[in-house]
Amino acid sequence: MINWNNLDTIDSYQALSKVEKVDLAKVMSGENGADRVKKYSVSMGDGLALNYAAKQVDDNVLAALAKLAEDTQLVEKFEALYNGEVINTGEKRLVLHHMTRGQLGEAVMADGVDKRTFYVEQQNKIAEFANKVHNGEITNAAGEKFTTVVQIGIGGSDLGPRAMYLALENWAKVNNTFKMEAKFISNVDPDDAAGVLNTIDVAHSIFVLVSKSGTTLETLTNESFVKDALKNAGLDASKHMIAVTSETSPLAKSEDYLAAFFMDDYIGGRFSSTSAVGGAVLSLAFGPEVFAQFLEGAAMEDALAKNKDLLENPAMLDALIGVYERNILGYQNTAVLPYSQGLSRFPAHLQQLDMESNGKSVNRFGEPVNYVTGPVIFGEPGTNGQHSFYQLLHQGTDIVPLQFVGFKNNQMGKDVVIQNTTSQQKLCANVVAQIVAFACGKADENRNKNFEGGRPSSIIIGEQLTPKTLGALLAHFENKVMFQGFVWNVNSFDQEGVQLGKVLATRVLAHETDGALKVYSDLLNI
Repeated sequence: MINWNNLDTIDSYQALSKVEKVDLAKVMSGENGADRVKKYSVSMGDGLALNYAAKQVDDNVLAALAKLAEDTQLVEKFEALYNGEVINTGEKRLVLHHMTRGQLGEAVMADGVDKRTFYVEQQNKIAEFANKVHNGEITNAAGEKFTTVVQIGIGGSDLGPRAMYLALENWAKVNNTFKMEAKFISNVDPDDAAGVLNTIDVAHSIFVLVSKSGTTLETLTNESFVKDALKNAGLDASKHMIAVTSETSPLAKSEDYLAAFFMDDYIGGRFSSTSAVGGAVLSLAFGPEVFAQFLEGAAMEDALAKNKDLLENPAMLDALIGVYERNILGYQNTAVLPYSQGLSRFPAHLQQLDMESNGKSVNRFGEPVNYVTGPVIFGEPGTNGQHSFYQLLHQGTDIVPLQFVGFKNNQMGKDVVIQNTTSQQKLCANVVAQIVAFACGKADENRNKNFEGGRPSSIIIGEQLTPKTLGALLAHFENKVMFQGFVWNVNSFDQEGVQLGKVLATRVLAHETDGALKVYSDLLNI
């Protein structure tokens, strides 16, 4: 039997608070540090590994975390999720994004269909459509091939797919799987749509409208912007647009689209990159085979997340260490720092994934919790971030846990030797140096040059950023967020916090305002 209890009622959480804290600077210095780096690592499969030696943990802390994982029934709750129990209590829905990349447990029936079969059918439909576009069976009115795909969506319909596209763009070009350039329109600011439309040839572009409900204001506004541009170019918009939506939305059977591919209410936007939301644009950009490799990598991490042994379950381990940092050590933020230019927008996606999921102050039953929950997430690629906000990370008054990502090889296969080392070696040297600098610090009589150290980090290390490793990274963080939500006893799968602003914006546009809302509206000439 699964029990959903608040964290502060669990005995092993109280015990965790009493475990002796780790002096990170001490344990990471000298040979102690060398031994830790070798010891505190867990395989993520396919050449990936999570190394957490520079976190404030030791065998005693890890044992206490394992007990907490057991008492909060993390693996059992994950099993209930993928076997189709109603885990999204706020909206009374199943949570099935894992099923877009594999069958982890029992068959799940919903809406009168087997959901794994449904998701595979949509992937096959997308693959067939993408192949027809690539081989010229589906063309523009002049019989010419489409060369650009533009995704129109916001939030999870933009951040994840955009981050995944940018992560694989260079890899695809080198590996001869680059089919079409992709662009993205998300912001209702007209400069976003106008800026993208100004850089493309609309006659050779196909547009992917992504809206589950078919009523998302920003997305429909941008669709109108695009349709107007197509009309002004003398083109039939219905021959240039496809929809990704739910089967019950007004877009589903509309003649305004070349085709429609379906998602459902059981996959939240921020978890939708492995569904049709990411599948359409990524399959058009890189080919269905690349998208399939991406799904394979995600499925690999999902399988690892089933392991009851904390030290062999990288997502659960990462999650529990994060809970320890947040609730016991009192750290408020987490920085995601990929040392890979391809992952330039990955922190932005994780920002939504984490903060929209676990930015909650009530539990699964709507009752206030008496402890902190999700941290603030931010980040930028290294080494750019080193020349930006690392000053605060090294010497600021707050300690910010860090999550690095690094690869031994670059994607393009091109490099240059300067001062006897390659650019890739310089990149990797920087991330290694940062881990040790944050952990160990440096004593100096000049207080301005003194580094206290004791600043924790982990790093995910891989051979190269590929479709499979990207899928693994995505699923790792999705599962980490899920496990943390289970520990905090919050519903990680709704997002009511985004609704109030939408409601008030509708009132403003209808001129149904008073008080401060009216004055602000007048200031902006609405």
